[in-house]
Amino acid sequence: MLKNFILVTLRNLRRNTLYSAINISGLSIGIACSVLILLWVQDETSFDRFIPKVNKIHQVWVNAHFDNSIQSWNSVPLPTYMEMKGAHAKIVNSVVTGWGGQRLIAREDNRIMKNGYFASKEFLEMFEFPMVKGDRSTVMDDPSSIVISEELARVLFKDEDPIGKFLKVDDSSTLQVTGIFEDVPENSTFQFDYLIPWKHREATQQWVRDNTTNWGNYSFQVFLELNGDADELEVEESVKGMLMEKGQDDIERAFFLHPMTRWRLHSNFENGVEAGGQHEYVTLFTAIAMFILVIACINFMNLATARSEKRAREVGIRKSLGSKRSQLIFQFYGESIVISIISYLIAILVVLALLPAYNNLVDKSLVVDFQSSQFWIFSFVIILITGIVSGSYPSLYLSSFNPIKTLKGKVSVGKNANLPRKILVIFQVGVAVVLIVGTIVIVKQIDLAKSRDLGYEQEGLITVPGTAETLENYDVIKQELIRKGAILNMTRSNSSVTSVNSNNFLSWPGKPESQRVMFVTIVANYDYAETVGAKMLMGRDFSKEFATDTAAIIVNQAALDIMQLENPIGTQLDLWGQDRTLVGVVDNILMGSPYEQVRPMFIILDDWGYGSMTLRMPATNNVQANLSQIQEVFEQYNPAYPFEYRFADVDFERKYTTINLTRNLASIFAVLTIFITGLGLFGLASYMAEQRIKEIGIRKVLGASVTNLIRLISIDFAKLVMIGFVIFSPLAYFGLDQYLGRYTIRTSIDWWIFALTGVVALAFALAVVINQARRAALANPARSLRSE
Repeated sequence: MLKNFILVTLRNLRRNTLYSAINISGLSIGIACSVLILLWVQDETSFDRFIPKVNKIHQVWVNAHFDNSIQSWNSVPLPTYMEMKGAHAKIVNSVVTGWGGQRLIAREDNRIMKNGYFASKEFLEMFEFPMVKGDRSTVMDDPSSIVISEELARVLFKDEDPIGKFLKVDDSSTLQVTGIFEDVPENSTFQFDYLIPWKHREATQQWVRDNTTNWGNYSFQVFLELNGDADELEVEESVKGMLMEKGQDDIERAFFLHPMTRWRLHSNFENGVEAGGQHEYVTLFTAIAMFILVIACINFMNLATARSEKRAREVGIRKSLGSKRSQLIFQFYGESIVISIISYLIAILVVLALLPAYNNLVDKSLVVDFQSSQFWIFSFVIILITGIVSGSYPSLYLSSFNPIKTLKGKVSVGKNANLPRKILVIFQVGVAVVLIVGTIVIVKQIDLAKSRDLGYEQEGLITVPGTAETLENYDVIKQELIRKGAILNMTRSNSSVTSVNSNNFLSWPGKPESQRVMFVTIVANYDYAETVGAKMLMGRDFSKEFATDTAAIIVNQAALDIMQLENPIGTQLDLWGQDRTLVGVVDNILMGSPYEQVRPMFIILDDWGYGSMTLRMPATNNVQANLSQIQEVFEQYNPAYPFEYRFADVDFERKYTTINLTRNLASIFAVLTIFITGLGLFGLASYMAEQRIKEIGIRKVLGASVTNLIRLISIDFAKLVMIGFVIFSPLAYFGLDQYLGRYTIRTSIDWWIFALTGVVALAFALAVVINQARRAALANPARSLRSE
């Protein structure tokens, strides 16, 4: 029997090549889209899951009450690290790390910039990154040691054994390799090629030693490992008051624990609670994947029932020969599963072909792991679900035909037989409407952000990381580059113009005692405003002509708006308990998110270490020539380091990464959804033309023109499109309004977006349907009426 079912299925596929091709191509595209999306979803949800203790590890965060809200951040005072070890019996261990960064790692003449962390010796014990060589419990005991990745070992040592060999870090510290760990997976929150013991940082950096007992400097990361049976809330309750107990009581502050399992997808906080985050995008794209798959299944249903009359005689003959309805249902389900298998195989080939381009689009290294049992389970589930869902309606519908009537050529479909198919098409159109509207609104949101006044000039602005040598030779480098004409100006600061690295409180005359405002903190050298191209609205920039500028301060317009100072220039502002004279007001500089209001900021003249240098190049058509001159000077005065630079506009563009990804994927899948929907409309048009062939013949005999007949058939589809548009437009508006709610700076959802979408959807549907309607209208009525 099974052999017979398979033979019949294959015979039907060969006999109806057009419908088979449309069915298989629609399902293949739908499955391929779903697989690509779900590969991205799987990667996002797998972050850090390879860590054996992932369910036991938490990061210490702070909730601080000020500015009429609760602000949350993951930087804590350094003493938290040691204090946590004995804070609760369920705390097994604690780890402190820096924030990671690029450092020069050198072995003889082989020099390379790599990213790594300063971390306390418990790091590898807690996170258990797989070791290739060395004991994770002891490799970081020696302050002069370093643990490196397999890749870094290959680059620096080739085939030699690195253990016991020495590396030079930042052209200053000589460290001995004590261990090698496997290359860190891309789906890890931590990305590093080396680890340097925290004790080494304490030994070489005075500011770290100064903060060992300082509870007022929030510049470090601390992680906790809890017992497997520990109650997270119980532990959190016992440690949350630690800051207040240690004297940090100027405002209400409390520690809380953020589980490692939620770092990737739930990292945003609003008013002290989780809000938004990457999980919203995971949910969104999972829903899109499911919708696309369902739409592809709907096409199968519509196309299968469109061929109902051609299959009716087969059903009648089978029933007259004794076939039970259950056997017919099994036959039709079998056909749909066979088509699902063929479609899935084609879809996987499509996925493999598109994966390189898709990886480039989503900035990942996704692969189809054929050796994974999860892949085969996923494949089986997708084939089974697709086959059952797509074959459910056709199998139940076709198997219900009366054999006597079908053998007489009279297939009675009933008054409401078309209703299920119409509902399915309405759903398809509705999903397409949502995706089209969503894509347009997201493009508008991006355009709004990109049209904002940045408050500085990006073009010709580059950032070069600072080192000990560039700090020592800063003035010489600046003068030499200006003399050569390679730059117009240059400055040094604690962060680049596209990022915020420090925040602090500031007081001013007349400030209410209860008001606490966090200011972006820029620690800069001379010529900061002039170099970045920011406009001075009042007063002046820092100048070497004023020796008192080391005790001066500049604020931005956003800060002045909060302070409400009538005569700001010359006002004394209180920073860290010391008075600073306000000498200037600079225009708002957009350094943070382009979707948020510019935050209040102050600039002071000080030296906080290497930082980064910002260079203003002259307007020229030969940027490369300028860069070559800049590189020559830096290599002269900073020979140990490779010359590296970043363009400010490229750095700023990275702020759009997530929403650009959303736009690109939504656009691509909207187009594919429209295409698949077009196949569905084709199926329903074929079915309706087939069902109304006698009516069309009669109307034609009675004098109806081809145009009237085309209009008669097309108007039914126009109604379906408009119903889908009317039902799903409010849903699109509501969903997009919720989506845009995360942005302070947000675009409007204008009426013309829906009008345009409706026109496009209607035009597309009619373009698909009219061809089928025209064929039916041009058919010879004698052929359709010969049995009457």
